[in-house]
Amino acid sequence: MAWILIVLAGLFEVAMALSLKLSNGLSNLWWTLSFLATAALSFGLLAYALKSLEVGTAYAVWTGIGAVGTAILGMVAMGDNVSPLRLASIALILAGVVGLNLAGGH
Repeated sequence: MAWILIVLAGLFEVAMALSLKLSNGLSNLWWTLSFLATAALSFGLLAYALKSLEVGTAYAVWTGIGAVGTAILGMVAMGDNVSPLRLASIALILAGVVGLNLAGGH
């Protein structure tokens, strides 16, 4: 169950980053409220999951989902630059998260 919470927390982190971008420097009320809500949900789920998971591995998975998800969303939906180096870097982040899990963070 804790791993499901980490995945959900990571997805809320992606939503948090998107909301922050769309808030236009926290000047758009609705996107600012979305940012605050998704941040609270993301951190809350992470905090709850950390009751039973190792902090290093759980944090790496949470930030990995957030970083990879936000980078992909940026490229697909926000017009961010797509390049072989960016895609390879995303693959390296994924490999690092998988490696931490295989190293015994269960």
